[in-house]
Amino acid sequence: MKTAASCFAQQPGSAKMPRPTLFPARFLEVGRPHRMSRSGIISILTLAALLAVPAAHAVTLDEAVQAALDHSPTLQAAESRISAARAMLRQAQSYYYPSIGVSAGYSASDNPIQVFMMQLNQRQMDMMDPGFDANDPDDTDNLRLSLGAQWRLFDRQRDAGKHMARYGAEASAHAFAAARNQLIYEITRGFHGVLQAKAFATVQAESVTSIEESLRIARARFDAGSAVRTDVLNLETQLAQANEDLIRARNGLQLAVAALNAGIGADLIAADTIESPGSAALEAPPPQCTNPDVYEDRPELRAARLMRKVKEQDLAKARGGYAPTISAFASYDFDSDISRDFENSYMAGVMAEVNIFDGARTRAAVQAAQAELEEALADEEQARLNLRLDLQQAFLGAQEAWERLGVTRKSLETAEEAQRIVREQYELGAADIALLLQTQVGVTAMQSRSVAAHYDYLTALSNLKRAKGELGESQEAGGRGQ
Repeated sequence: MKTAASCFAQQPGSAKMPRPTLFPARFLEVGRPHRMSRSGIISILTLAALLAVPAAHAVTLDEAVQAALDHSPTLQAAESRISAARAMLRQAQSYYYPSIGVSAGYSASDNPIQVFMMQLNQRQMDMMDPGFDANDPDDTDNLRLSLGAQWRLFDRQRDAGKHMARYGAEASAHAFAAARNQLIYEITRGFHGVLQAKAFATVQAESVTSIEESLRIARARFDAGSAVRTDVLNLETQLAQANEDLIRARNGLQLAVAALNAGIGADLIAADTIESPGSAALEAPPPQCTNPDVYEDRPELRAARLMRKVKEQDLAKARGGYAPTISAFASYDFDSDISRDFENSYMAGVMAEVNIFDGARTRAAVQAAQAELEEALADEEQARLNLRLDLQQAFLGAQEAWERLGVTRKSLETAEEAQRIVREQYELGAADIALLLQTQVGVTAMQSRSVAAHYDYLTALSNLKRAKGELGESQEAGGRGQ
């Protein structure tokens, strides 16, 4: 049966390969010539192959973000919506051009009206012919080739539809920018989450090592008769708990890596191929809120404004149902009964249409468009309030993370110094096991809190940039959708 750990055993860098034994002991015996065996040859070839494999590339945060921009299904869907919106805009603009078409048809009839019209179009009508009988014509056929054109000259609904399509295309572009801004933050947060989980695992491993050292001292004191058996048992219990915490921390690391790769859309990150962004950002406090209205430039709010404009044009389009439409039309026709040459004719004109009564359909459309416009206005205002709150929360979160970072740094130094003193005192018999256990737990807790504060602050800085709408701009040159 496969264990959970075996599912990740083949990930890059997740396990160290055993070093092959290149020279068995019998090859080193003096005075005995040996021929190279097959296993020895295979071992040497294995080492050569391992040395030829380049070292695993350390993935940086910028590389992870760019990979997400290249592979994210979310951005691919947003790009498809932009393409669809632009196609709708081209479709709306096409109504300003004339439509031209050709047609061909053949017909035969003895209907008096149809025969009369066919003969007129063929220039064959002769009412002076003795055989002419308008009520009982002969069978007549006609082949017509026609070139026609129509051109809408005035239509308010067409104008409103064009503006709707244009605003919709712009709104789709801003929605893409918002999705990119959010995606970069999610990948940044996931990247820091992997580094945090890796640091947590390191803390737990160091805790195990520290407890093992304390257990070694306790056993030495017990063997010397200066400590009781319960000291050893208590430390053994704590060591078991620390090993359990280490297992959980390593599993959490694997889950964090899997979540980050899912966000990127590719298996790019491994636990040992992720590069820390450095600690330069940890030395400076978060930027102050010098422009509290910076959220006004967020792509989400721009998209909401454009959607309100779309609804305004939708209302204008509905009201356009009351206005007349004016169109021009023309056709050039060729008619023949096949036995003669084609005779040509043309027709051209202008037509105006106005809606007199439609069962209140236009009025209902106007009322529906007005209600949707009011809804869009409310959505725009709600988006403004939400983004303003989001910015305030991001500023406060960054400030809190910065203050926590300073507190945990000092607390960790104090806890580590206290552990060192208590361990020395315990080794000399001047402190009991309870105090040693307490300081050990305190150091592990403070190390974990220090790690959390470290990466929480980096994540808070990224979240602040997201709330300002700056992440998408910083990646605009290398991002998708350019």
